Amino acid sequence: MTDRKDERVTINKEFASFDAFLDEYVTNISRTGVFIRSKSPPPVGTKVNLMFTVIMDDIETIEGVGEVVRLEEGGMGVVFREIGSASKVILDRLLISKI
Repeated sequence: MTDRKDERVTINKEFASFDAFLDEYVTNISRTGVFIRSKSPPPVGTKVNLMFTVIMDDIETIEGVGEVVRLEEGGMGVVFREIGSASKVILDRLLISKI
């Protein structure tokens, strides 16, 4: 028997632009986590493999591991648990460009 918290859900999405990423998929993103729109989010405590591909000047990919920390109507709050240094740089660039 496998413990539910040991399983991981993979979330892998591609978007034509950062604006499309925000409009279609997330309602809130920060350096610590993201709110992901979902019709059937996994339970709180579920680890998720994250991969978001976004077109800016070039194709950029944010990869990491997150954990579902809250459920709300329409989606889930995911906190970043592991995110590589390259993904952190891309995330910083994305957040600065939206200020």
